[in-house]
Amino acid sequence: FYYFIRLCLDKILLQCVLQSRTLSGADAINALRPFYFAVHPDFFGQHPKEREVNENSLKRLNGYLENLQKPGFRSLKPTQLTFYVRETEPNSSNVQESFSASGFRAVSFTLRTRDLLSTVLDILNSCSLSTEHIQSLNVNSQPDNEAKRTVNRPIKWDKTYYSFTGFKDPEEELEQAQRVETTLISWLDDNEASAVKKLKKSLPLRKELERLKFELSHELQLSDIRWQRSWGIAHRCSQLHSLARLVQQRSEVLKNVKGCTVVFTDRSGMSAAGHIMLGTMDVHHHWTKIFERLPNYYKLQKRLLFLEDRISQLLGGIQVIYVEELQPLLTLEEYCETLNSFYNKLRDSRLPFHPRSLRGLKMILESDRCAPSLHEFGHFMIPTVCDPTALQWFIFAKAQEARENLKRREEMMITEKELIEISTEKFCLDRLYKEPSVSSAQMIDCCKRLLEESLPYLQGMHLCISHFYSVLQDGDLCIPWNWK
Repeated sequence: FYYFIRLCLDKILLQCVLQSRTLSGADAINALRPFYFAVHPDFFGQHPKEREVNENSLKRLNGYLENLQKPGFRSLKPTQLTFYVRETEPNSSNVQESFSASGFRAVSFTLRTRDLLSTVLDILNSCSLSTEHIQSLNVNSQPDNEAKRTVNRPIKWDKTYYSFTGFKDPEEELEQAQRVETTLISWLDDNEASAVKKLKKSLPLRKELERLKFELSHELQLSDIRWQRSWGIAHRCSQLHSLARLVQQRSEVLKNVKGCTVVFTDRSGMSAAGHIMLGTMDVHHHWTKIFERLPNYYKLQKRLLFLEDRISQLLGGIQVIYVEELQPLLTLEEYCETLNSFYNKLRDSRLPFHPRSLRGLKMILESDRCAPSLHEFGHFMIPTVCDPTALQWFIFAKAQEARENLKRREEMMITEKELIEISTEKFCLDRLYKEPSVSSAQMIDCCKRLLEESLPYLQGMHLCISHFYSVLQDGDLCIPWNWK
């Protein structure tokens, strides 16, 4: 009888707690506004790697929140997320120390919650963001101290209670979930059906995308059409339809695009790499202006090439390069200004580099670094504010290592390409690719281990090597490169 009474009280109390913690989907979005403001990818334009991590994590978080709101759901698997959080309160002394020099910090946490309110609180607390504003939302929660004590200090029954009743101990369940690590096979077992369904649904749109891309590239004689971010297939089709309408309405303004690459991105202009950028939020009027300015952009490109050549001559023949995957997306004007500033500093310093002594080496100019460094790919990362004398000694000291890294990079790229082809063929994949933040070494390691497995689930799929497990909206399977 005693245990029966306790069991009844337990159920009643649990029901009251759950009722007092209800939160609507709209309320959850409002409550998470400080979080979205701190991690939104648009604020990480100068940091492409961190931006991509936040994009992927937001997709997985949105999927988690959507599943929480589905009627009749039982439980969700623990979901680990990583975000780079911007410093939104620079005057807060207790937070400031954990931020890097770039103004953001990495935060990782695992969601195991079963309702929206608990999830929102977990996210905000994990990112050291205030939760005070949640009390002002239209939530059925009790603000008094009694209710807070009930939520924050749930009753813990003695272990004998669970042994006698047969109910599962929530603490033991949580510990078991923490011990269980997601494996590739188990994840594919759970997500293959969902990915196949989404992929089949996206196939007509994929064909439409290829058709539009081919027709526009042929009609305008473009070198390529690309996208800066991982938008869905429907979104990409919409952007190409928009460009096609502009071609029909104002074909005369596109007469100078022959041989160019068009990139759909967040802003319009010409990139430092010489690609035409079409902002996805801009209207045709803005795009038209960009196409009309192309002759002026081509003149600015000649100035850029001149500056790169002059810097190369002053630094012993080292080649100045711009790598889209590793650098922030700069406009042609911004990059020319950076080159011009660095060139003037070098010219005034008169560094004694022997002509052509550094031929074959490469360097990238960066405006957000304080000290020079050597990238694993073999190119020098040179800050524009670098002291010329310190730069000279750094390049001399690292020149041989840079040459070795460049050679190793070329070998790795060949190996990576071969492994991608072999893996694609073995698993009958429709496509195998990686995110830009995944290095060649990581991709090679991933493919080698994949080739040791038997994975019939992958036939006909689109497989992306990433840092997380996820199924994209168009059916692409994303797996971490270091899968277990």
